[in-house]
Amino acid sequence: MKTAVAIFLAVGALAVGAVLYHRHRAASGGPVVHVRNEFEFTVQAPYQVVAPLFGPEGERAWAAGHWDPHFLYPQPAQDIQGAVFTIRHGHHHAYWINTSLDLDARHFQYVYVIPEAMVVLIDLRFSEIDPANTKINVAYERTALNSEANEHVKELGNSDRESGKEWGTAINDYLAKQKVAGY
Repeated sequence: MKTAVAIFLAVGALAVGAVLYHRHRAASGGPVVHVRNEFEFTVQAPYQVVAPLFGPEGERAWAAGHWDPHFLYPQPAQDIQGAVFTIRHGHHHAYWINTSLDLDARHFQYVYVIPEAMVVLIDLRFSEIDPANTKINVAYERTALNSEANEHVKELGNSDRESGKEWGTAINDYLAKQKVAGY
């Protein structure tokens, strides 16, 4: 059932993205940019501790105010596959859906759309280096929805490659503080 829901949600998100893409490509009169970048980092904690920090609600703990999801579904807010929420990106709102939150497969995936700007797919895969360390591989795919967004998508793609160090530091610092507090 979970897999069917995830497939349905992913297909729905991609369909929305495709409609927006074609509508805006025709309106913008030019080709749009698509970028894919990956990064990885290691968190000094076991997978069972790390994984919850990558749910939309769990990320609040380490994102230092940069992450404030407003849940549309479910209510009350909960980190589940199929969660739908919004995030403010500058002057825009992004509409997010968690298309995979598979703890057993160690795979999370999100799709978000900023209307009139871009569609983004974020894919996270976890592997245990040893019982005390977890490696996270993050892949971002960004597609502009019109040619006016091309430069912004390129800039974000370039910054995506550098995010591993920032994310790793923020999460490891958060976990170190939790250990001091008795996690």
